[in-house]
Amino acid sequence: MTAAVAAGAAFAAGPAAASIGSAEAGRNPDSQIDAGTQRGDLVSAVQLRKLSPVQVVAELTEAGFDPTAAQSGVVLYRLVYRTVDERGRPTTASGLLVLPRDRSQQPLTTVFYGHGTLVFRGDAPSVTHDSWETAAPITYASAGFAAVAPDYLGLGLGPGQHPWMDVPSEVTASVDLLRAVRSFTGRIGRRLGPDVLTTGFSQGASVSMATAHALQDGAVPGFRLTAVAPVSGAYDFRRSEIPALLDENGKLNEQWSVAYLAVLFTSWNRLHGLYSSASEVFQDPYDRTLPGLLDGEHPGDQVLPGLPATVDKLLTDRGRAMLEHPTGRFAAALRVADATCTDWTPRVPIRLYATHADEQAAFENTLACQAAFGDRGLRVPIVNVGDTDHVDSNVRATADIVRWFQHRSGTR
Repeated sequence: MTAAVAAGAAFAAGPAAASIGSAEAGRNPDSQIDAGTQRGDLVSAVQLRKLSPVQVVAELTEAGFDPTAAQSGVVLYRLVYRTVDERGRPTTASGLLVLPRDRSQQPLTTVFYGHGTLVFRGDAPSVTHDSWETAAPITYASAGFAAVAPDYLGLGLGPGQHPWMDVPSEVTASVDLLRAVRSFTGRIGRRLGPDVLTTGFSQGASVSMATAHALQDGAVPGFRLTAVAPVSGAYDFRRSEIPALLDENGKLNEQWSVAYLAVLFTSWNRLHGLYSSASEVFQDPYDRTLPGLLDGEHPGDQVLPGLPATVDKLLTDRGRAMLEHPTGRFAAALRVADATCTDWTPRVPIRLYATHADEQAAFENTLACQAAFGDRGLRVPIVNVGDTDHVDSNVRATADIVRWFQHRSGTR
């Protein structure tokens, strides 16, 4: 899409960790890779860059992020590791690890960061040249944490196409990266403590929530969840996000709504077989052009010009009806996507970051998530980052979250 999408400007609507292994018949993400190898085994590790404290401040400032929490220079690594795909089959994925260069803090507390929606595999954290996409992990590492950011399946150096908003595979890719990180840091003489704090923006908000659930349930022995702080997620996709995307007179930006609905149908048809022909949901010529355009190989500035200006010009009557009244496989997939805040009870502090003015992820998503936790007797605060847009909500939230994480972990 545009540079904004390459910078993570997309909503998140993630399913929950409880759906792992049960979302669809035949999916077995708890399986081993093959004889002699395990999920989380390290395939390769490459040091990407070293930044001095001065360079960290300069890079964060250039990306528009607050550098005042920076205490150390950082080292960036790309890890490739073994995991399973959305069908439970052996595959590999890549991810970013950022460590503080200051070795005085041992062991390190881990911050997990999930990035927002990307349409181009080259924009993923471990391969991008865009300082915005790596700014949050660098912020956390420069503040004294080990920052871990998965690329997700089918992005970065991962083979195949990205199964967008498929939380079972988002979670397996995430916990397997944590396993690989622990192995790698031991090899280079760095030590990780047991504590993990999770955060993420947009799509990554739900990824961070679901990964937190998995960690609380013991998905990675030796790691324990200690706090959760997702940013601007679409946690209530069926009842909050989809109606907002379809409302052409609503608060959301219609160009982004067109983009996300195109990604939703294209990706979920690959995952769930929602229709036999794209012409059932997309109007001409988009039924012929979008499947190829949204293959992960086209940068955002090539994708957006290939989209119509309005939702009405994108969707057929049947496509709109499917969104307004989901049934069958689509309804089942949405139930998984909407379980992020409804099927677990966090036993750690949690904050929800959002902006009332979000033009991509309707604020009602965050209210629905808060209410779902409230139904379990939890008082989960919403931190309103102010009157700003979707992208900037991540910038503002990161500045607050890093300090909250420091307070929670005692790293100040």
